[in-house]
Amino acid sequence: MYDVEKIRKDFPVLGRQINGKPNTFLDSGASSQKPMCVIKRMVDIYTNEYANVHRGSYFLSEEITSEYENSRKIVQKFINSKSDKEIVFTRNATESINLVASTWGRKFLTKMDEVLISEAEHHANLVPWQVLRDEIGFELKIFKINDDGSFNWDEYRRNLNGRTKLVAITGMSNVLGTIFPLKEMIKSAHDVGAKVLVDGCQYVVHQKTDVKDLDCDFLAFSGHKTYGPTGIGVLYGKSELLEAMQPYQFGGDMVNVVTYQSTTFDEPPARFEAGTPAIVQAIGLGEALNYMMSLGMDDVTAHENELVAYLHSRIKEVDGLTEVGTAAGKGGVFSFDIAGIHPQDLAFILDKEGVSVRVGHHCAAPLVRRMGYETLARASFGLYTNHADIDRFINALQKAKTFFKD
Repeated sequence: MYDVEKIRKDFPVLGRQINGKPNTFLDSGASSQKPMCVIKRMVDIYTNEYANVHRGSYFLSEEITSEYENSRKIVQKFINSKSDKEIVFTRNATESINLVASTWGRKFLTKMDEVLISEAEHHANLVPWQVLRDEIGFELKIFKINDDGSFNWDEYRRNLNGRTKLVAITGMSNVLGTIFPLKEMIKSAHDVGAKVLVDGCQYVVHQKTDVKDLDCDFLAFSGHKTYGPTGIGVLYGKSELLEAMQPYQFGGDMVNVVTYQSTTFDEPPARFEAGTPAIVQAIGLGEALNYMMSLGMDDVTAHENELVAYLHSRIKEVDGLTEVGTAAGKGGVFSFDIAGIHPQDLAFILDKEGVSVRVGHHCAAPLVRRMGYETLARASFGLYTNHADIDRFINALQKAKTFFKD
């Protein structure tokens, strides 16, 4: 049984008082809080086990190398990839997407090709393709979503064609909460010969993820959103694709033979992990993913779906509130506007009530403008969010309404 009150005790920061009020943390979509098991594991490594990986012929180095590589196996299990050799550790999902653009994209895309993305993309899955388009000359096509933020099959299919070489798509919008039908989208893309990259930053947190079932070619996500540390991310790539890609960062630990005249490179994933990696962060990520799997991802999804339903039952009480993104089956991301209150002013009042929300364009400025706004407030759930958080959020919104009315 999913016991959210027991789970909350694993996250020390949730017990803090903020401005004398209970800590109501509703910004997990930007970066999640960390369970004590992750914190303790990382402290223990720095205290008792730290050494560099892959390089030392001594006990501490061999021990931590084993733990570092075991984290790769945990990621493999978390997303159900065929091999841990398909798991590349990066700095974050942004670096993962840039890696694909700089290696696979630069090698395999030509000016005759098309790259297809949606209107719902984060800057990290838009800007790299714009920059590469300007360098190579391919066409960057952007298919429309519906006005309610839902996926538009007609638009997607209309834009897919024999020139489409890559589809780069979010699994779940960080602004709208829309969950895209990935499996069906990927099949349609493969039918025209395109590869598919999934920005899984929000998706893997809220949905059980199976890359073999999805059949995606690449998947990117960040550790700090999956209850792990910052400074660590993941790129999953099918073995045959990674093996065909050249590295774009060069230095130690990614080479095979080096002479003054030439260098040969190691096999994936080492080929893409130049220099000393984020050792402790990778092990912390493994601990975080184990924690999520111990709770059961299906149960995490069910809990968050119930929270979305509860929130929708209560936001009707706030006059003038407009939810932006109302697709059926959306995840725990709630962007909104309140008539007459600027989102920045709203966030200031909510903070005084101990409620943390995000304001701005959420690194998806074109999407926010497409939905008719320049800036939005956003509340986002984590596996520790409960009904009391939502109740305090609604009460704080009511207080903000009263404050600006007066």
